[in-house]
Amino acid sequence: MEKVKVGFIGCGNMGGALALAVAKSGVAEVLLTDVDTQKAQNLADVTGGKVVSLLELVSNAKYIFLGVKPQMMAELINSIAPTLKNRTDRFILVTMAAGIKITSFNDMLGAKFPIIRIMPNTPVAVGEGMILYSLCCAITAEEEKEFLKILEFSGKLDKLEEELIDAGCVVSGCGPAFVYMFLESMAKAGTEFGLDSQKAIEYATQTLIGASKLVETSGKTPETLRQEVCSPKGSTIEGVIKLQNSSFDKNVNEAMTASFKRTKELGK
Repeated sequence: MEKVKVGFIGCGNMGGALALAVAKSGVAEVLLTDVDTQKAQNLADVTGGKVVSLLELVSNAKYIFLGVKPQMMAELINSIAPTLKNRTDRFILVTMAAGIKITSFNDMLGAKFPIIRIMPNTPVAVGEGMILYSLCCAITAEEEKEFLKILEFSGKLDKLEEELIDAGCVVSGCGPAFVYMFLESMAKAGTEFGLDSQKAIEYATQTLIGASKLVETSGKTPETLRQEVCSPKGSTIEGVIKLQNSSFDKNVNEAMTASFKRTKELGK
């Protein structure tokens, strides 16, 4: 069976992680391009992909992942739009730019092309990502199925209405940074109590993995699971009370609100 050509414009952390996942699917031929040709070649070496020019990729890939920052998207679109308009075969653009709506891409392109909008997160790199996706009306059911197949090794994918994708992005896309901060703080406290840094990080990491898995598999809410850990007058409840008194929920909400506002600004 002929492999589907999947191209990645931009081989940074996210584009590279997605390219690795697509390569593992076994059903795709990976094409790569980047202004840093060495970065593209390094990624090609580990994915078995092929480094090509920007216009060669845009001319041949069926799925074209636009892996550049939102601030650079207009410039990229301007450079590839003429080539896209000359294509007579079927292709699909895949955008992962925060804040930029599908209709905005059509406006920048000056034409309506099939577009899938995704918001992935960095755990895609280890096959444990959360990818939110929205489809334009031109995407067929068969194409959606194929798209999910080529990304099956990236983690979980969830279809979401586009008007909610920015909100989802803050939880799953920005969320890893907040988790790493919490993990770092837990480990740092552990070293202050006498643990070496390696063990403190290991214990904190496995604790977050296990706690998350329990939420996923138990069917219980995070609140219920928290209450089950907290024995009356025990060690855990003392820490929980301290977090509550220090406005833990409020601080997390403010951090996520700041990220949400910035996501909206990037789309303007």
